[in-house]
Amino acid sequence: MNKLFQLLPNGETLAYLEQGSGPKTVVLIHGNLSSSVYFLPLFQQLSKELRIIAPDLRGFGDSSYVNRFDSLVELANDVNLLLSELKIQKAAVLGWSLGGGVAMEFAANCPDMVEQLILLSSTTHKGYPIFQKDAKMQPIFGKVYPTKAELALDPLQVKPVVEAIEQKNAVMMTAVYDYTIYTVKKPSKEENKLYIQETLKQRCLVDADFALATLNMSADISFYGLGTDSMKNIKAKTLHIWGKDDKTVPEYMLHANVDALKQQSTVHIFEECGHSPLVDQVHALTTLIIDFIS
Repeated sequence: MNKLFQLLPNGETLAYLEQGSGPKTVVLIHGNLSSSVYFLPLFQQLSKELRIIAPDLRGFGDSSYVNRFDSLVELANDVNLLLSELKIQKAAVLGWSLGGGVAMEFAANCPDMVEQLILLSSTTHKGYPIFQKDAKMQPIFGKVYPTKAELALDPLQVKPVVEAIEQKNAVMMTAVYDYTIYTVKKPSKEENKLYIQETLKQRCLVDADFALATLNMSADISFYGLGTDSMKNIKAKTLHIWGKDDKTVPEYMLHANVDALKQQSTVHIFEECGHSPLVDQVHALTTLIIDFIS
């Protein structure tokens, strides 16, 4: 599949994949260290019945990075502008990992555009903080980096990954994915090569990590201050999907999102599944999505 490109009114140009011509549209929003290409297994299944659109977020994949960003709201606004340019007024929205945070911000800010919301191995709406490290490289719980510049120097989770991307170090990035994402199954060598090439295009890791850390759509106080209380604006029925072997998003994050959207939530927990149901449970995932949207 070849990527298409759309110039947005804010000066950014988003690359995106599109396939299918069904009566309903599904927007797929990828996670950190990835791009729209990671959704190819879903395209093969879903586009038989639905119109599928998957953008590369700003600074990821082949999209532009004209302006840096501080929050996931800015990425959600890019998605809104893209859909407006494509004349799409309503869609089901699926967000994976960081993309779940973007999807929640989009659903909160544009509630009438989101027909259904699917949170796939999603970050919590209360943020995904990166803690400072002690002399043994262990996280100091509760001690966050107050600024983006300080977070960029984190010696374990941020700086080495930025360097790997800058050096196009596919071996290291493959090891990162094998340890944190592919804890049950792994993609084929050909698929993995394609995915890692996409990951190494990212230019916004520090922005993305800081936006995740500071995300707080609750009414509570986080490590970075009072939340926006915007979760209450989400109207869409929501499907929460999580894998029991997920080493990236702990189970408490799943339950935090479910509790915040209790009146409209359905939960599905996969056995024998890590952070990527796209690899571990793609056929069952496809059935879940189609049934939920239908």
